[in-house]
Amino acid sequence: MKERRNTRTVSIGNVKIGGGNPIAIQSMTNTKTEDVEATVAQINSLTAAGCEIIRCAVPTMEAAAALSEIKKRISIPLVADIHFDYKLAIAAMENGADKIRINPGNIGSKDRIRAVVDCAKERNIPIRVGVNSGSLEKEYIEKYGKVTAEGIVESALSKVGIIEDMGWDNLVISIKSSDVLMCAEAHRILCEKTDHPLHVGITEAGTLIRGNIKSAIGLTLILSEGIGDTIRVSLTGDPVEEIYSAKEILKTLGLSKGGIEVVSCPTCGRTQIDLISLAGKVENLTRDYDLDIKVSVMGCVVNGPGEAKEADIGLCGGKGEGLLIKHGEVVKKLPEKELLDALKYELDHWGE
Repeated sequence: MKERRNTRTVSIGNVKIGGGNPIAIQSMTNTKTEDVEATVAQINSLTAAGCEIIRCAVPTMEAAAALSEIKKRISIPLVADIHFDYKLAIAAMENGADKIRINPGNIGSKDRIRAVVDCAKERNIPIRVGVNSGSLEKEYIEKYGKVTAEGIVESALSKVGIIEDMGWDNLVISIKSSDVLMCAEAHRILCEKTDHPLHVGITEAGTLIRGNIKSAIGLTLILSEGIGDTIRVSLTGDPVEEIYSAKEILKTLGLSKGGIEVVSCPTCGRTQIDLISLAGKVENLTRDYDLDIKVSVMGCVVNGPGEAKEADIGLCGGKGEGLLIKHGEVVKKLPEKELLDALKYELDHWGE
């Protein structure tokens, strides 16, 4: 793991990214932003899961106006996602957006871009310049013969240059691709050419299983190079799952602390309890505890007791029953149906 690269500090509401600050986890709502109740409810669920920055699509003036009320009822910074209509970007900032995400290439003329930049300067609002491989301009595809990492970087830096030439450098850059290796290479190239903080993720990664695999590989390749100041795991599904995945990736790479680490065995013919169900329930149970401990869920007496003893607390299955092990010592033997409740009790009273 390389040392994190030094980037500028950008303040997004009350969250600072870059400049050595902790890598911030973010997500995006999939509600209609115009539906204030549904959007606020989802944002607050994401916040409870550990989301630190939230982005909302702003495709209409009604959505831009809704940001004002949404902002009053959430506790994390809000980013407005804008495409095509520069007036939406301005309206979003007027209604309290803490950052806006634009692609200057689809905003229109330089006069329209300048209007957006002037509003951001006036309100000291950072701009995230986003370029995705799927929308790479024809000129860069023709130059390199196809969509390439070099073309993505060149496109992004050209957009950054437009805004910088207008006197605003409070910027975050995002370059994304669904091609994991291309995305990683683009970040390696980009970080040598700019010190703006980078928003990192694998776009359109897919559904829960495939998306998590692609995101974990891609983010590991990028973050292990010391690149990245804020991340999003993009999954087709409940955005709360994005937060749990992002937290696990950062914790596994040693880039964050806190949160329970769960280890469980893959099961085999020796297993005599419903370990698959139990492990799933343990994973769900432990998600919302801010305890920096390790929990093991093991299925038999071969490796179970040893693995459980290495964890802070563990469950080790037997024939329709199991052991509760804490700090390497067997606490009690329990029927299978009581194991989860016993673990919950221990977690609720941890440290007492």
